[in-house]
Amino acid sequence: MTQLLVLGMLDIRPMSGYDIQMMLQENDVERWSGVLVGSIYHALKKLEKDNYIEIERIEQTGFRQKAIYKITEKGKSYFQELIFKAIQSSSVPYPTALYSGLSFIDKLPTEQSREALEQQLEKLTKELKALESGIDIKKKYLDGELPSMVHLVSDNMINIVRQQITLIENILELLD
Repeated sequence: MTQLLVLGMLDIRPMSGYDIQMMLQENDVERWSGVLVGSIYHALKKLEKDNYIEIERIEQTGFRQKAIYKITEKGKSYFQELIFKAIQSSSVPYPTALYSGLSFIDKLPTEQSREALEQQLEKLTKELKALESGIDIKKKYLDGELPSMVHLVSDNMINIVRQQITLIENILELLD
């Protein structure tokens, strides 16, 4: 997944490892992809070693130098392979801990159940706000217009979180 994201960034335009890291951080990649942003430097070294990317130029910034990477033709082909595999292998994630706990919620005192559900509701509300904020950030980078696929995926993620919020709210009503 890290290589997919790095190649995706470099397919947009040549950039430094720092630029890739900042772009991924601003898009909150760790939250929705499971990729640790710090792992991109390892991915850059591996991709360069395998000739999927190369240094386009070295830029001098004060006393520091930074390599600007670009994707190679071999890298574009590998990038397409990674995209195919990611789409093909994706599965539906369930909040298994939540569902397991809900299966036995009647074993908790009502006040304790309510407390846990309200904490869950708070987490989901924060997640929803983060997703909506992420859309604004993406729009900023894309001159105000989201590509249709990004729009569809973002809407789907938001709808999933909204469904979870509705589930928790309905369970809280049942407890009353």
